[in-house]
Order: sequence, then C-alpha cells, then structure tokens
Amino acid sequence: MTARNARKITAAAAAGAATALILTACGGESLEERDGGGSGGSGGEDGGRSLTVGGADFTEARIMAELYAQLLRDRGYDTSIETLESRELYEPELERGRIDVVPEYAATLAEFLNDQVNGTEAPGVASADVDDTVAALRDLAEPRGLTVLDPGEAVDQNAFAVHEDFAAEHDLSTLSDLGASGLSVTLAAGDDCPERPFCQPGLEETYGIEIDGVDPLGVGTVNAKRAVQNGEDEMVLVTTTDATLEEYDLVLLEDDRNLQQADNLLPVVNTESAGDPEIAQALDELTQTLTTDDLIELNRQVDLERRKARDVAAEYLEEHGLLG
Repeated sequence: MTARNARKITAAAAAGAATALILTACGGESLEERDGGGSGGSGGEDGGRSLTVGGADFTEARIMAELYAQLLRDRGYDTSIETLESRELYEPELERGRIDVVPEYAATLAEFLNDQVNGTEAPGVASADVDDTVAALRDLAEPRGLTVLDPGEAVDQNAFAVHEDFAAEHDLSTLSDLGASGLSVTLAAGDDCPERPFCQPGLEETYGIEIDGVDPLGVGTVNAKRAVQNGEDEMVLVTTTDATLEEYDLVLLEDDRNLQQADNLLPVVNTESAGDPEIAQALDELTQTLTTDDLIELNRQVDLERRKARDVAAEYLEEHGLLG
C-alpha cells in the first residue's frame, strides 16, 4: 500500500465503520449527535464563530488538526476537533458542513476527488507540479462546495529508504544512483505496491531499479523498517516526514526524477460554513510558515518523545509568533 492509501481504508470498510465510529475530539462529540446543519462558521447559536476541524487518525494529521484548531481559537473561533479513520469518512462530512476545516494533501485529495467524480479508471490529475495539481484539485473541489486554500512548502510524499551502510557501500544518495548500480533489491512496502504506479512500477520504469520482490510489511511500519535495519530487505517505502528513520539507521534516497506527486499540505474548508476571509488569512499564515523539516520535528516529538499533539502544536504556534 502506498502512502496515499495508508491514509485511508477502503470504501466498503468505511461504510461498515461509519455507524459504529465514535469520534475523538478536543471537546467534540460524535457527528451523529450533532445537528444536521453543521457546526457552521457562518451559523450557529454563538453568532457564527463555531468551527469543527476534522481529519484522519495518524500522528501528523492529529498535529495539524491541533495547529488549525488552536490558531483559529486564538482568532476568536470556538473550535473542536473531530478525528475519523479515513478520508472516505471525513471528506463527505466536510462537504456537508458538519466538519468545516481539514488539513489536506494536494495530490492525494485531487486523486481522491477525481475517483469520486470521474471514476477509478479515469486518468490521474495530480503530478509533481504543485501549481498544476492544486489547480486540478480546485476544479474538482469547488463544485462540491469546498474551497482549497493555498499550499505551502511542507510536503509529505512517498519516499524510499535504505540502510545507511548499504548506501555508503554502494555510493547511493538518489534513486537514480540505485538504478544505475544494477543492484536488485527486495522492497518492504504495502501489498499493493506491485500495482501502484508510484511504487514498484514507477521505480522500475522511471529509475530502472530491479525489484526482486515486495515484502508486504506495510508503509513505514516498525516491521518494515526493522526488516531493512536487519538486512532482511534492502529498501523500505516510508514517507518524507517520517521522524523515526535514524532510529533504524535508515537514510532516504532522493526522488531526483520526481516520481512522486505534489502532496503539499494545504487547508480545505467548507465554502459555506468556513469561507470567511479571516479564516483563510489565519490558516495561510501557518501554511506559509510550516516546512517539511518542521513536520518531521513535530512528528518526532509525538512519536519518539511521546508528547501530546496539542502540546507540541501550542509550542510551535507560540515559538513562531502565530498567536496573539
């Protein structure tokens, strides 16, 4: 499974999970318990200042939701956080206005909406070019009542890592280096890697890398990284913001031919409930401040130091002068 699909579960599983799912929240409640009219930045009993920030249930998404919620709370909004297991669950709630704001990934959301609108067999709309990808995303999102705000520098993409000794022994720093070396490698990744264009087929066609086999241990899982650390596999599929690579003596090989798509972080809001320019301005200040290195550090503090997402988010906003 690629990183794109690591952030979601299948639609069939989502349908079965939706009725039973209890949303975790920062003072929030189950969506099923809320009024059908949505939390509504443009409505509600508090004069239209209530916002629900949604997103998926993994470390980076939880941190981003905290950053959004705390930043908007500082600007006078009454914010809560609703966490759902996958995009199949939270994206429809965003369209309905029961969730108002979501931190998203440009290319992944563009292809998700492309599948929804044009079918799973439709040609892809995302690319390695962030401007083109965001333009395609906006074309798909706006008719669905969603406003896509500007992207920033921070990006979380698929990436491939090898053991630092393997890289040193074969003088590898890029995926092109690995392809040119003629080495064959076993790749620890998701079980769908052999069919995914940005996994095995892309590595073979774009870089000429010989994949001897795929070890289906998942995307960036502990077992997958340990397999490379222990020499059972030579390469592992991770993401660019994985903060634990050094713990496993792993180094990323640069995607120097831009195989991966532009998964830059950006806010997506429900146009009716959260289309206030004040919201866009506040979120844009964060988006333009946040970097990929910042994401790695924030993830590290939560995953390795076991700090709470809300605490590292509050500290980041304070340190970068985004509050007050």
